[in-house]
Amino acid sequence: MTTNYKKIAVAIDFSEQSLKALEQAIELTLQYDAALELVNVIDTKSFGAISAYDLKYAEELKNDNSNKMEELKKKVLAAGVKEVEAVVETGSPKGILTQLPDVSLIVCGATGLNRMEKMVLGSVAERIVRHAKCDVLIVR
Repeated sequence: MTTNYKKIAVAIDFSEQSLKALEQAIELTLQYDAALELVNVIDTKSFGAISAYDLKYAEELKNDNSNKMEELKKKVLAAGVKEVEAVVETGSPKGILTQLPDVSLIVCGATGLNRMEKMVLGSVAERIVRHAKCDVLIVR
């Protein structure tokens, strides 16, 4: 069976693993002549109680991450990918990444920012594998 991926999403948290996943996603996007969606999710649950400070911090983080995502988008376009979208969402990474519309492949790194975070939050990659409605590629 041959698969033809039309839209590939890559989970970006700016960790070394997610940047490796991005490299793999770029190669696959070029191979399949697909569209690429760069997805960064700011996990608002990790902020604890929502206060004015937390909301202000979340907004600043979203702005910073949006700027970083635009830089990555330029890199992807320079690599030859024709159609690239970069989005920054807030909420649950597990929920958002498994509910992306029209995506035929999700690429993500094996681990996120740090081991402690993985122990506390559970593995986002594992959750994506279990709940995504499309193929998933875990990059090590």
